[in-house]
Amino acid sequence: MSKTVNIMTDPGADAESISAALASRLKQYRKEQKLSLDELSRRAGVSKGMLVEIEKGSANPSIAILCKLAAALGISVADIVNVASAPAIHLIEQADIPVLWRGAHGGSARLLAGSSGPDMVELWRWEMQPGEVFTSPGHPQGTFELFHVEQGTLQLCVGGALSTLHAGMAAVARTDAPHHYANQSDERLLFTMTVAELSPLRSMK
Repeated sequence: MSKTVNIMTDPGADAESISAALASRLKQYRKEQKLSLDELSRRAGVSKGMLVEIEKGSANPSIAILCKLAAALGISVADIVNVASAPAIHLIEQADIPVLWRGAHGGSARLLAGSSGPDMVELWRWEMQPGEVFTSPGHPQGTFELFHVEQGTLQLCVGGALSTLHAGMAAVARTDAPHHYANQSDERLLFTMTVAELSPLRSMK
């Protein structure tokens, strides 16, 4: 398995502008809910030191940390990175679509658009080069993801169960358990992914 690279440490990503946006919006949502750093740290399971660094614009939060913070605030990752839908149509320019993950060999994950939380839907486009892997500790209870492979072969492992999706195939997976996506083939992998996360009360119905 190859090492993954975070957006903030990759020289090819526009790390400064993304960090500044994360800092501003996270602080805005935290203050709107009148949460102290200590309380948000407790709710999200993220260290206070990391929160301080994020709000200063000098941290390198992973997708997993952004998901934890979004869940704790009752919003979506799309809200934090400002690609969430507004009440009317919200158009997002190509230049404004953030890259939230970069693989060691040039792969990337872009959050194309999403709805506001806590009941949220996100649309992602992934490109993974041979040997790249993305691992997640799992999302909140009730989260599921829809996949469609455009090119290459996707190895999808959820809760220890491994499935292989070839070009043209689609899948639905509950991803509230540890999971990973991998490209173990010799060609580039392209797939789109939709994430749907229900609030805890709705997911229990």
